[in-house]
Amino acid sequence: MNQLNTASSRRRFLAAAVGLGATAAAGMSGVAAAAPGPRSLRVATFNIHHGASPADVLDLERVARVIESMRVDAVGLQEVDRYWKRSGFVDQPAWLGERLGMHHAFGANLDLDPEEPGRPRRQYGTAVLSRWPIRSWSNTHLPLVPGHEQRGLLRATLGVRGTCADFAVTHLQHNDGQERERQSARIVELLGSAPERTILVGDLNATAETPEIRILTGALDDVWPLVGTGDGFTYDSVNPHARIDFLLPSRDVRPLTAQVFTADPEASDHLPVVSELLLPTGRHRR
Repeated sequence: MNQLNTASSRRRFLAAAVGLGATAAAGMSGVAAAAPGPRSLRVATFNIHHGASPADVLDLERVARVIESMRVDAVGLQEVDRYWKRSGFVDQPAWLGERLGMHHAFGANLDLDPEEPGRPRRQYGTAVLSRWPIRSWSNTHLPLVPGHEQRGLLRATLGVRGTCADFAVTHLQHNDGQERERQSARIVELLGSAPERTILVGDLNATAETPEIRILTGALDDVWPLVGTGDGFTYDSVNPHARIDFLLPSRDVRPLTAQVFTADPEASDHLPVVSELLLPTGRHRR
């Protein structure tokens, strides 16, 4: 073959290679641009009673084993201690996060002087444990009747396989329905009347037919009537007779399953609730 033909052949080969590369790049670009499918997220709520059993026997490892056996991506915890004498001065959210290999965020609703000189301040509130990174978090105190316990809404934004979800946990007042109504109204104000890609979990200290729960379900779904089986009773753990622990996703999140987790009823005075959810595709807004 002469030099002219060789040069011409080389140009044709390079042109074909460039064309193939462009086609492949276009194909890859099309794949990258395609909207990803829904993301599954397995979540739970669990009032851990500061790591104590119904008989008030402290065993945080037992709580950890329950969370581990639920195989959740994220769990909202209530009645969580940091540096209290009754729980061995342990930083419970940090301890559980390390024990379970999960990210954690803690919302202090009580922040009190230490019980012994030289100890850190003792705190009490709610926590989020997540297998997915916690991008940001905040804790907002809820309306309070003087003399009652301060309650809060802990919100964590989770990064879930290329998208985000807002995971919120709360624990409403136990002995005042009107106070719970004000707390629920404030939660809806904080989350929005039509939130997206949001899951609220918690011990709400009320049953589904009450005004305070109806305020929340005006903006969010209750997974139990949609996909739960049975009565859903979570309290008390030894003799369950009331459904007061809730998983409430936004309307764009699809619940697939819901169950009360009964593997170890004496790990706490509440039973946890677990749900499998599908997060929608599309851009996350907060």
